[in-house]
Order: sequence, then C-alpha cells, then structure tokens
Amino acid sequence: MSISGDSGVPDEAVHWFCAHVPDISGDLLFERITGGRSNLTYRVTDEDGTTWALRRPPLGGVLETAHDMGREWRFLSALAPTDVPVPPPVAFCDDRDVAGVDFYVMDFAPGRVLNSVEDAAWVTSPEVKTRIGESTMDVLAALHAVEPAEVGLDDLARPGNFVERQLKRWHRQAHSSALEDFTAIDRAHQALSERVPEPPANRIAHGDFRSGNISYLDDGSAAAVFDWELATIGDPYCDLGHILVSWSQEGDTVPAALPNPTQLGGFPTREDLIARYEQATGAKLPDIDFYIAFARWRAACIHAGVWTRYQAGDMGDAADADEVTGPEAIVAQAESALWQLGL
Repeated sequence: MSISGDSGVPDEAVHWFCAHVPDISGDLLFERITGGRSNLTYRVTDEDGTTWALRRPPLGGVLETAHDMGREWRFLSALAPTDVPVPPPVAFCDDRDVAGVDFYVMDFAPGRVLNSVEDAAWVTSPEVKTRIGESTMDVLAALHAVEPAEVGLDDLARPGNFVERQLKRWHRQAHSSALEDFTAIDRAHQALSERVPEPPANRIAHGDFRSGNISYLDDGSAAAVFDWELATIGDPYCDLGHILVSWSQEGDTVPAALPNPTQLGGFPTREDLIARYEQATGAKLPDIDFYIAFARWRAACIHAGVWTRYQAGDMGDAADADEVTGPEAIVAQAESALWQLGL
C-alpha cells in the first residue's frame, strides 16, 4: 500500500485507516479539502475511485468544548437511520497514539457543496434554484422533527435556557481571540441578553446549518448534511436564524454573514424559506428577528476564533486568506446584529 498527496496525515493514521475501513483497493490518495474553517476534512480515494472523508480537529488553537470528533461521530451515527440525509459513518478512532487526536471516517457524500457564487455556477435553471431552497428547508424540518430521546441523544440536553448559555459561551470565546476591538460584540451581547425569548421544546440543533454544509444533487435535492461539529440539543430556531443570515436576496443592504451561492440571484427569498419551514413543520414561528440577530452576532464570535487560528497557522497549509473573515468584517457582523434589533 502506498500513499500519495501532501496531506499532513501521519503514517499511523494511514495505517489505521487501512486496517479499519473495508474494501480498499490499491493505493490511497489523501487530499485536504479547502473551504473548512475549523475542523479539517480530507478526501481519501483508492485506485477504484472509491472515496471517503476523514475528519479531524485543527492542527492547533483548539477551543474549549469545540472540535469534539466523538460528538460529531455520535450525531452522525444517531441520525444515519433517520430521514435526515447524512453521509454513512464508517469508522471512529479515539486512540490518541494513532494521530494525537480523535478522528473519524465517513462515506464521501455525493453531489456538490454550495459555499459560494462560484460553486453555484452550474445552477442555471430557476427550477433547480427553487428546489435547492425547498430541499434545504425540508431537511432542516426533518432534523427538527427528530426526538432526541428516540435516537439516544437526550442525555446531551442541559437544564436552563439554551440561548442564554450560547450567549455566555460565544462571548467568552470571542474574548479569548486575538481580536482587538470588542465594542460591537459586547454591545450586541448585552442587547441580545436583554431580549432572550421563551424557548421552544428542545430539538437537535445542527449549529452551522447552511448550504456550505450540504451537498446537492443535479436536480437541487439535498443529498447529505455534514459538519456536525457544533451540533447539540437546544433551541431549533437558532438553526433557522443561521440559514437566514447565510442567504442573500435582491435588495439586501446588509451583507450575509457568510459568502453563499444565493448571492448569484434567482433563489427563493428568505420569506419563501420561512414559509417552507412552517409548511414542513406545521408550526407557526415566533418573531424571528431575535434569532437572526443572534445568528449574526454568533457568526462574528466564531469568525474571531477562525481568524485567530489562521493567524497562528493552525488551519493547515491549504488555508486560504480569502476564506477567512478579517477583523473589520467581524466587527461589521456584530454591528449588523444591533441593526437587526433596531438599535
């Protein structure tokens, strides 16, 4: 067995892969996939063209409670038998002698990921654009329909208000970053803390639900949801807020929290997404402005951590500066949360 590709994957991990992943044919090629802003993902291909994905934490700068491969693996395994499309899990390694960190292997999801306008260049049909929006919300509704207890995840639920805990967590982690100006982050944190709504029933919350963490087939159907790094049991409307701030439409005066394919134009509007979610869940949504503002503020906090890891060189050689949000944009995102609240 020979290995090719400048992957940075240690030999011990490669040998473990060969011993625990079935039906490998011939030599393996390990390639780091660009676009990840936290945990690292590698495409692994054998001589027959069979592909897998290997997920591991970043090379350094690991944040408190983040980058937990065992937690990702647990959500992936729990959801595999449900109506939520996820890549089939293959093998999990918690032996730190192998690579110094936990990691896992899953089947490589079919379809195409839509992180940016460039990724969506193939989407020329209005029908396909419509299907992408509808399918995205149908999958989110399917995720929120899963009872955590029925898939063995209810023990992850914690007492108290989920959003209040999230506000404390991300505020603390933002202040542990190398960002110098926390004025907007602190003001938005205070405003959000004063407006926390009564929570709905706990459900599985993906934590980073957006088109960049979904693969789509040629007809626009969602084939698989991945990147379960931030998944938890909590307020499902936080997922809805996140997809809405990661979705652009004509006439926007405030930029999306992340680059996204809908900046291309012609996709369903955010109002269409909300209506589809309500239709799929049968639930009438509360005032969603708080969750949109929270998602904008949380994105700023997360990007502060990503920027810090990038500056420290902890994101691997394949990290691209164009993919990392800088300090000025981070501050602008926090300020957009205040704007969303009318402040």
